[in-house]
Amino acid sequence: MKFVLDVKESKAGALLALLNDLPYVKTKLLTPYKAKIMEDIKESVDEMNLMLSGKLEARDADELLNEL
Repeated sequence: MKFVLDVKESKAGALLALLNDLPYVKTKLLTPYKAKIMEDIKESVDEMNLMLSGKLEARDADELLNEL
């Protein structure tokens, strides 16, 4: 099972030390770039789910292309 945690930088060292002491836990730090991409993808999926459930109105593809 995988988890993504958002921790204050001042507390990250202590948490990493604790997690690394556990033999059944592997840690891997994300670069700020990868963390931003993951957050953007999550936001996009959340918006898509809202559109599919009818709680958010989708934009027309022509409108989107004209905006570019």
